[in-house]
Amino acid sequence: MQISDTPGTPGRPGTPGTPGRPRVIVLTGATGFIGAAALNALVRRPGVRVRALARTPGAVRDGVEWVRADLGDPGSLHGVCEGAAALVNLASYIGPDEERCRAINVEGGAALLAEAARAGVRRLVHLSTAAVYGNRPHRGIEVDEVAPDPVSAASRTRLEAEAPVLAAGGTVLRPGLVLGAGDRWVVPALAELVSRVPARWDGGNALLSVVDVTELARLIDALATTPHALPAGIHHASHPTPVTTGELLSALAAEGILPAVEEDWPWDRCLKELRARPGRVTERQFSLLARDYHQLSAPLWHLTTLTPTPTPLSLLPQATPWYRTHLTHP
Repeated sequence: MQISDTPGTPGRPGTPGTPGRPRVIVLTGATGFIGAAALNALVRRPGVRVRALARTPGAVRDGVEWVRADLGDPGSLHGVCEGAAALVNLASYIGPDEERCRAINVEGGAALLAEAARAGVRRLVHLSTAAVYGNRPHRGIEVDEVAPDPVSAASRTRLEAEAPVLAAGGTVLRPGLVLGAGDRWVVPALAELVSRVPARWDGGNALLSVVDVTELARLIDALATTPHALPAGIHHASHPTPVTTGELLSALAAEGILPAVEEDWPWDRCLKELRARPGRVTERQFSLLARDYHQLSAPLWHLTTLTPTPTPLSLLPQATPWYRTHLTHP
């Protein structure tokens, strides 16, 4: 393996605890939506150097060593954790291909954990998803108060990938809906759904767990770098205050991101309209966005001693320019 400050330039990994040397945090998914935000948070922390793993290295920047590696190719992971203080695995495949989901999320994750164990890296932070709870609506649950029941290949394999992390003493994060610049799933899906079902769904009263990507990055940064020992376990990783579907749609409309909706439709009518107007977003995905899907996240904020923004949508105006530029309305 070749570690470099820039692609193709040899470098030497830092050693944790060595005077005058930065702590090295190994980060996967660094070029993705959540990973890029986490990278930005980590490189701002004094005394930290990020070893960012990617199939295609990102832009050259201070405090970052890019390493060509791919969870789908376990051989490329050899040595990536040498001299590191922590491993933060934010990479996953979330498409429909079950074989690829297993290869990357489960087998690739296991290979990465094996490298961490071989290098003596004990701090492990792993990103999962609240979607492991499946389609069953829920409100205000603690971790696994509703038994996980994933229904997609991505969610099934991401749940399976949690077990070895926990067995190794790591920390698993399950965020809800992640908003912010770079979001190519939540708000685009809402835009399609508003066009197909132009109303407040079931009165707009469903509670959702959401988090801005920069807030999630703050949590990841704190867990990766705190000098205190972390208890192993699973944590919900959203803003501690939920938002209703009506509030979310209204906030997006107020920013000019989505059109406003005026009517309240009962759930049965919503489903009827959805089925009558086919699109990319499935009925299962509609349920995740339009019905109660709220997990208690306050314990993680207490653990990290971080203070969240006043409301779950406080940072939405910062992402508005990005959404307006990148969102394609149906």
